[in-house]
Amino acid sequence: MPLIVEYLFLWFIFYSFAGWVYESILVSCQERRWVNRGFLNGPLCPIYGTGAVTGVVVFGDMRDPLVIFLISMIGASILEYVTSWAMEQLFHARWWDYSHFRFNIQGRVCLLGAVVFGIGGVVIVDVVQPQVERVTALIPLQMVHVLFAVLVVLTAIDTVITVCGIVNFEQSLEQFKVAMAKAAQYGDAMREKVGDAVSGAASMASGVMDGASERFGGMPGKVGEKVGESWQNGKEMSAEFMLRVRDVADSMFNRQQRRMIASFPRLKTNRNNETLQELRETMEKLHRGGR
Repeated sequence: MPLIVEYLFLWFIFYSFAGWVYESILVSCQERRWVNRGFLNGPLCPIYGTGAVTGVVVFGDMRDPLVIFLISMIGASILEYVTSWAMEQLFHARWWDYSHFRFNIQGRVCLLGAVVFGIGGVVIVDVVQPQVERVTALIPLQMVHVLFAVLVVLTAIDTVITVCGIVNFEQSLEQFKVAMAKAAQYGDAMREKVGDAVSGAASMASGVMDGASERFGGMPGKVGEKVGESWQNGKEMSAEFMLRVRDVADSMFNRQQRRMIASFPRLKTNRNNETLQELRETMEKLHRGGR
């Protein structure tokens, strides 16, 4: 294996890791919770590694920041668009969506992202890559060979596990939709019972409040406790329903699919997207409730 190929792969791993750090911090701040961002199980965002290494090869010794900015902006946007389209064709889902940004193209790319990629290209070529080359040149050649072999195997295994885990995502979502419909029937029955309990408590409160105040000094407080207890039961039943939804999701989706739902807040599917969004909303409520 030519040494330059081994170096390029090590640089790919480095920039994929840097992209994972950037994406995880950015999305975690947006979601106000920790989001382990990345398509693979490992801390890698391959699209960043691919774009960065491609830029390093294309630009070579070029140091004109304007040219680097423009080419990086256009090239990275093309890469992102093609990746989004290819993944949608393969998995019938869109992993990111820029429709809420101005100047976007089908939600796959947007002007703001293109500008960020352009600036990133300049920083990588003029600042980061010279240091990366200097550090990797210090690694003994035998260690370079070992790192290359180990990382290639680990990345390949991770890719296979990830793809095999999510390839049937739509089928799992369809099964979850059916199971969720049954759970919703249970939830409707519970809400009806709670509504009856609350209505009964409220009617009792309005009927006896005035007289009880004079005849039974402590009665109004007891009625208030009854109403509060009914509402508390309603909250508990609502939480119980959401926990049932989570249990159903845990049984229907495998680990890879659950990780994708958590890692990509704007993940959308071509079918059953409404069910996916309802699941995400339920999980976010449980997360905010500390469950």
